[in-house]
Amino acid sequence: QVQVVESGGGLVQDGGSLRLSCAASERFSLAAMAWYRQAPGKQRELVASITRGGSTNYADSVRGRFTISRDNAKNTVYLQMNSLKPEDTGVYFCNTPLKTFRWGQGAQVTVSS
Repeated sequence: QVQVVESGGGLVQDGGSLRLSCAASERFSLAAMAWYRQAPGKQRELVASITRGGSTNYADSVRGRFTISRDNAKNTVYLQMNSLKPEDTGVYFCNTPLKTFRWGQGAQVTVSS
């Protein structure tokens, strides 16, 4: 089973930016990929996805602020997060849209007001 490692989280002020990375243990060029987040006390939700061809989709809550991208040569998917809000706080995970990879530890993102 493919394993992933998320990185790039941190503490940022309201309106700030962060860039998350997700490195996979194996080539995933044929897989669609997605970023999820889990806020405290809430269920994990999908926030962005990207097909193997590069088509993207976003949750309404992040559209226009977040950008998902991928580098198949590096087996890595990214999430650029701009204009962060306190409600973006949570642990961010990457996986396929069907959740077929082993879940990583996630990257903690905390946005202070």
